[in-house]
Amino acid sequence: MTARRALRIGNASGFYGDRLGAVREMLTGGPLDVLTGDYLAELTMLILGRDRLKNPDLGYARTFLRQLEEGLGLAHERGVRIVTNAGGLNPAGLADAVRALAGKVGVPVRVAHVEGDDLMPYGDAVTGEGALTANAYLGGAGITACLRAGADVVVTGRVTDAALVSGPAAWWFDWGPEEYDRLAGAVVAGHVLECGTQATGGNYAFFTAHDVRRPGFPLAEVFEDGSAVVTKHPGTGGIVSPGTVTAQLLYETQGARYLGPDVTARLDTVRLTPDGEDRVRISGTVGEPPPDTLKVGVTRVGGWRNEVVFVLTGLDVEAKAALVREQLADALAGVAGVSWTLARTDRADADTEEEASALLRLVVRDPSAERVGRELTSAAVELALSSYPGFHVTAPPGAAQPYGVFTSVLVPAASVPHTAVLPDGVRVEVPPAGAGAGPRGGAGDLGPPTPPLPGTEAAPRTPPTAVAPAPNTPGPGSETLSGGCGAGFPTGGSGRGAAVAAGSGAGPTTRAPLGLVAGARSGDKGGDANIGVWVETDAAWEWLRATLTVELFRELLPETAPLAVARHELPRLRALNFTVTGILGAGVASGHRFDPQAKALGEWLRARHVDIPTRLLPSAPDGAPSTPEPTPSAPEGIRS
Repeated sequence: MTARRALRIGNASGFYGDRLGAVREMLTGGPLDVLTGDYLAELTMLILGRDRLKNPDLGYARTFLRQLEEGLGLAHERGVRIVTNAGGLNPAGLADAVRALAGKVGVPVRVAHVEGDDLMPYGDAVTGEGALTANAYLGGAGITACLRAGADVVVTGRVTDAALVSGPAAWWFDWGPEEYDRLAGAVVAGHVLECGTQATGGNYAFFTAHDVRRPGFPLAEVFEDGSAVVTKHPGTGGIVSPGTVTAQLLYETQGARYLGPDVTARLDTVRLTPDGEDRVRISGTVGEPPPDTLKVGVTRVGGWRNEVVFVLTGLDVEAKAALVREQLADALAGVAGVSWTLARTDRADADTEEEASALLRLVVRDPSAERVGRELTSAAVELALSSYPGFHVTAPPGAAQPYGVFTSVLVPAASVPHTAVLPDGVRVEVPPAGAGAGPRGGAGDLGPPTPPLPGTEAAPRTPPTAVAPAPNTPGPGSETLSGGCGAGFPTGGSGRGAAVAAGSGAGPTTRAPLGLVAGARSGDKGGDANIGVWVETDAAWEWLRATLTVELFRELLPETAPLAVARHELPRLRALNFTVTGILGAGVASGHRFDPQAKALGEWLRARHVDIPTRLLPSAPDGAPSTPEPTPSAPEGIRS
């Protein structure tokens, strides 16, 4: 049998709010078979949940419809299928809206959707009290079923982001559910595409070496064996390189095993090789059976928050901050959560007033909106003529705003009614992956089967019941349930960047920013943060692997010192992956930190100074000390 040609599959959205013109750009920029769009993240689910409270007919990403006003006709002319998770909390509603739009613009279109991820109808057994949304991360098999039935547009709710690629790939090549290596390769390609232009130079650590003013959106050529080439349309901006692909592979992952509902992809088997200009080949990915549980992301309103930012200019910054705190102590008494942060953005003898100023940020949280409402912020502003010299704030007093909390639990995969609703309205139940392979542990006996959710025509299932909290909560685009390969971390050494393992090479070192030799990308995973760090040469990898221990990581980022930090090695990517537990509190929607999604943690790490072997540094390092001083290595490579 002749092998089918590669599937050309592109991405036109990495989040709800991404570039509106991307659908047109991708459909007109070159040939495609399938165009995907990723719109969902934990914060998005909270936003859509609030939309649904106001109007039960909403709950989906409305910008997708704006993109389709022109995109439907372009896709129809070019024979491109569209697959998106923009359905959010209401995939059936968005599917109906797409049909209505197709009638309005006069484009014949067959629309299908995937549902079953919304577990709110099951109540507290899954969600706990006060949940706003509760959605299981489904795999790509429902998408596959819709495409096999002839759908031109497939709308889903909360599927894993990579499923937007692995589902179409399984349709294109007619893969079975246990072809794990092939599915794993497609999942890895999907993970690279899911965040859009992050694969083509966006948010890239070494951006100064490339023109990334307007990076094009990525596409992948997926082959029948599961390998893929990541690229972009000719003439579009940005760059596709092993570095940009590595950066995205590390984004919001943890250990070597990348767990998903269809397959477990082994990231430690992935090989990246250049394949021409703006082309990177991904090969060698090994797949293993998926777990027998699904992650369910749960959002709820955690309470109410408010904030005031005071500007402190010139001299006596610490004393000015202390005065404000003392003056507001009575007003803050009884508030459940009070956080003060002084950011010393000021500099001595500054040429501008802004550079002479520091920021004192007060954040308050409470179950009562009244306790942290306008009365409290007004009390802060009332100090304007009776506090420190130069008193002013960055914004007028405001009302309290609700904040969200994200948690996750695991439920038995067999209990979730994964359903494909085909273009003709026929409902097809999608069995859990590996259903015929026997149990893989974890769920236990949950008792006799009970009827499915009202309105479904699936076979009876045991209703989902939380069997455990998920080891880590997912952030935008995350399918990882837990890490692997957690043993054997190197330890020892003293002083920043001092520990250098035997065999990493002797020689002089230079005190310089880590980012001169290492790239990084970071992001949120619920209340946790992930930071991936990579280098581009074997010599630099040998040094990084031996040097950047958990101990040094905590020293470089002191805010992580009291928290649990896990370190994982991915030697084929010359990368380390760190997960910091709890640094983001209850997740992005809670606004726990100045950088609530941990987007810049990696850049902070790269800016920290360590002792780097001088031979590894660029000849004219940008950002290096103006007069770097090579330091002779101590007998064991340790600088005190």
